[in-house]
Amino acid sequence: MSDLFGSPAEEPPPPEGPGLFGAADPAPQPPPRQGPAPYRVLARKYRPQGFESLIGQEAMVKTLTNAFATGRIAHAFMLTGVRGVGKTTTARIIARALNCTGADGSVTAPTITPCGVCDSCRAIAEDRHPDVMEIDAASNTGVQNVRDVVIEGARYAPISARHKVYIVDEVHMLSTAAFNALLKTLEEPPPHVKFVFATTEIRKVPVTVLSRCQRFDLRRIPADRLTAHFGEIAGKEGVAVEEEALRLIARAADGSVRDGLSLLDQAIALAGGGAVTAEAVRGMLGLADRGQVWDLFEAVMAGRIAEALGLLGHAHAAGADPTVVVQDLLGVTHAVTRAKLIPAAEDGLAAELERVRGPALAARLSVPQLGRAWQMLLKGLAEVNEASDRLAAAEMVLIRLAHVAELPTPGELVRRLARGEDVPAGGSVPSGGGGLRAIAGGGVRADAAPVAAPRAQTGIAGLRDVVALATSRREVRLAAEIAEYMHLVRIEQGVLEFRPEPDAPRDLAARVGALLTEATGRRWTVALSAEPGAPTLAEADRDEAARLRREVEAHPLVRAVLEAFPGAVIGEIRRWDAAEASVPEADVIYDDFTDGEDDA
Repeated sequence: MSDLFGSPAEEPPPPEGPGLFGAADPAPQPPPRQGPAPYRVLARKYRPQGFESLIGQEAMVKTLTNAFATGRIAHAFMLTGVRGVGKTTTARIIARALNCTGADGSVTAPTITPCGVCDSCRAIAEDRHPDVMEIDAASNTGVQNVRDVVIEGARYAPISARHKVYIVDEVHMLSTAAFNALLKTLEEPPPHVKFVFATTEIRKVPVTVLSRCQRFDLRRIPADRLTAHFGEIAGKEGVAVEEEALRLIARAADGSVRDGLSLLDQAIALAGGGAVTAEAVRGMLGLADRGQVWDLFEAVMAGRIAEALGLLGHAHAAGADPTVVVQDLLGVTHAVTRAKLIPAAEDGLAAELERVRGPALAARLSVPQLGRAWQMLLKGLAEVNEASDRLAAAEMVLIRLAHVAELPTPGELVRRLARGEDVPAGGSVPSGGGGLRAIAGGGVRADAAPVAAPRAQTGIAGLRDVVALATSRREVRLAAEIAEYMHLVRIEQGVLEFRPEPDAPRDLAARVGALLTEATGRRWTVALSAEPGAPTLAEADRDEAARLRREVEAHPLVRAVLEAFPGAVIGEIRRWDAAEASVPEADVIYDDFTDGEDDA
């Protein structure tokens, strides 16, 4: 035989012997070439396989350890917590612990330390065990799904395992009918059946179901634990990661191991085989540099608006989200407040940057200033989220905060004025409900609604006594009508004459007479008169309020306050008895600026 070009072709070697049907067997073929193994993300690769690998859930692990050791294993478990803290992982570990037979088959009872190598452990880990059924309640919400899979299946003994285990993820998604159908089986399950429920919305689970389960609340993992955990995983992967980068990832994970591992995976891919730096992670997450955030907070609280806006613009140009910047400023405000109030506790809770810069800022800022900053940033955060231009909204938040950061509190302002010191001019405070409220008699204080002065009750001597009588008998409407519509002409024992307003109720005289007669136990005559009479109580009160306002506005101390704070307004005015007051005369009870900070 020749090849295509006429040269002799190489003959195949003769068969060594007859094949199965008398012909030569074909030569053995090489195995097909295998491609590279598919990549497993870190969240799956480092999923805990035993209770000893779970982090941050010591209380649950201890309870389950004691339960398995004493044989007091519940028939149903409810695992709740935020996403990524290990609910489904814990459910699978419980399933392995219930069915592990040991590497040599010597384990004959549930164990808290499953071997991970026996047939049951490997089958459960690979999600192919016939007696461990994982159900997604979000996709199987109906009663028929529960009846077919759980209720009917629970009647039969397990095929190869010690216990039949039903893992229901996101159990709160089941319908009401499905929950009701499950109740009886859940309350009295066969001895070979165990239930493990997982949910992120524990409040949506009916209490009738919760009462039949042993509940475990899986906690968020602290940031320092996550930082150490991610560092260990990075070491196993042979990847160099800066400590600050690990801190940023842990903070962004918000207590979720899975979220943090996903971010770490992304950061490693971003590094492209090199070291993972904090700067790269900051850009990936859209965060501002932590040191720049502290610089920004310091500039804002010092009133340096131009510097603050420059730092915000630089952070935005570097990829920082304005919303995240405001959130970081809230975090700095909280850290400085804690450093001011409980400095000893900061040693174990704060990062290095907070321990270095927090006390210095805390020494310069007062608690009212920090509280005001917190409230303004918190309300500003909602504005930034809702604004079409988030950078502009964030700038306006910083401008407002810087504008009021260095202003003295009203109490400090009054004390300075009383000592004859200079006060800053040109400042502004919000108008409206948060304004200063002046009290005739020399003092200035923030007050709620005016309180009527106590009046001695010595019989019925005037309309105010009649109003007080109606109020004491819960005749609120009648009391208001007396004050608004009655001009007193004459009042004597048993006789009351008044001129009514044109729009007064027609039965007003009869109702007043009935009130007085019933209250005093003697007959009263209430008659209408054409004489002008005295002003109504409402008119008298309005005239008195106007007179008091003129008196207060003319007070030198109040004029000085209004000049120093052009936006300030005088609110409620009433006479103030300094002897009964809880603060010295000419002092101030501070009404927080943030009540109306949108107008600042």
